[in-house]
Amino acid sequence: MTPGTADRPQMPVEDFEELERRAPETVRLEFIKGKPAVKPMPDGNHSSILMWVLRQCMQQRPDLNLTPKVGIKTEAHRKGRARTDAVLTPVDRFRGDGEWSDTDGILMAVEITSHDRDTDRRDRVDKPVGYAEADIPVYLLIDRGNNTLTVFSDPKDGRYQQAPTYPWGATIEFPALIGITLNTEKLKDYTD
Repeated sequence: MTPGTADRPQMPVEDFEELERRAPETVRLEFIKGKPAVKPMPDGNHSSILMWVLRQCMQQRPDLNLTPKVGIKTEAHRKGRARTDAVLTPVDRFRGDGEWSDTDGILMAVEITSHDRDTDRRDRVDKPVGYAEADIPVYLLIDRGNNTLTVFSDPKDGRYQQAPTYPWGATIEFPALIGITLNTEKLKDYTD
């Protein structure tokens, strides 16, 4: 294996956590596949899409929280650190947690792609693996580059078994565990 992979990370996860603690507030760091990475700050459309998803979840599942910007332990053996755009959980799931939470109780991770050179690798390749390895039941990828949504579900052996992709404007019924139906016509307003 080459340096910087999950088996031989560029630094111990504890060193990454210390680096992340000392980073300025304007910098969001992640530790994906053994490498530290900067996650871009959201632009206006990114923030608007997140708020739209938040409102849908609150209206349809008021018994759950869609919490933005949660730091979670991902990948095999929880050695990765991802800063999600949001996670869907039971109310008060993160009470008493520190900066990086275990994924127990997380029903869905949500990521909205940004317009940076690392989006393809980070959101479309690495995070589906990391979230599946952490046994997060559903990963919703809202892909602004393709105007699509992908609903990854049924994690098994570190991979999601299902990953249907829908165009913006489609109506999406999530697995029963999530219990939400999204009419995504509104996303067309956020085409970049």
